Amino acid sequence: MHSILERQLLVVTGKGGVGKTTIAAAIGLLAARAGRRTIVVELGQESQLPRLFDVVPSAPGTATPLAPGLSSISIDPDRALLEWLQVLGGRVSGRVLASSGTFQYFAAAAPGAKELVTMVKVWQLTRAAGRRGARGYDLVVLDAPATGHALGMLSSPRTFGAIARVGPIAGQTRQLQELLQSPSRSGYLAVALATEMAVTEALELEDALQARLDRSLEAVVVNALLPRRFTPAELDRITTLADGSSDVTDSAARAAIAVHDRARFQHNQLARLRRRSFDVVGLPFVWSAQVDLEAVSAISKRLERKLGTSAAERVGADREAGRASASG
Repeated sequence: MHSILERQLLVVTGKGGVGKTTIAAAIGLLAARAGRRTIVVELGQESQLPRLFDVVPSAPGTATPLAPGLSSISIDPDRALLEWLQVLGGRVSGRVLASSGTFQYFAAAAPGAKELVTMVKVWQLTRAAGRRGARGYDLVVLDAPATGHALGMLSSPRTFGAIARVGPIAGQTRQLQELLQSPSRSGYLAVALATEMAVTEALELEDALQARLDRSLEAVVVNALLPRRFTPAELDRITTLADGSSDVTDSAARAAIAVHDRARFQHNQLARLRRRSFDVVGLPFVWSAQVDLEAVSAISKRLERKLGTSAAERVGADREAGRASASG
């Protein structure tokens, strides 16, 4: 995970409801602070990040500046497929194409078409990455859907590559597949809660990436971890208080034991993840009703500490090395 910000594409996925968008935003902030021009891609008609950063969202399909060096964009798969069919249909307008039934027929007859054209748009955002003087993005962070759907998106180039062997779509599909399979250009990160189901899904994601793309997860970020507060001796004392004490003391002791048991279960789930080769990054439970920008910024700084060497220091060192090489 030491070079995770140095890729062109970082795919963030995991079980639904585990905080993928929050982690994608935090990584975006981290990369922007490190001097990487970054865009976070959300999927769907609405974008959550402009509201989080308290900025007015741009028109659909247009990048919205969020902070220095950081933007977001929302890609609607239906709209992406319609635009692609418009290109194939020449001068046929989108309104006519959509109302004619062709759009619905093609979407039904070609499962995975939406996923493919969506990934092509993501690939297009990465094309200028690393080019001198280009105004493209250094890093594209894809806030991908839940695991199963995300795997369908990542598999779509291989599926369609077997069908479309010539023409523009074939060339784009090959280049997209190369991006997804290149360890130096793309990375995969899972987000999970420390529950049995979410951890199992993260492990299954690792296995599926190996089978479909010959890739591995860079890391699993585990959200909402509770601290283990009590030593065995302290826990024995609390257990004693829960037996025969006053109602108030008994309730407080039982609540403390319940939290301790939950934390212990969470750390057992962490142990399942740590048996694999990827990094495991734990994030503490956020004690607030809603995650705001301040909380996301704090998560971003914690991720930076968890990565070991500061991302900003690494990128700065790379730039200094490049300048020294050029002057030499």
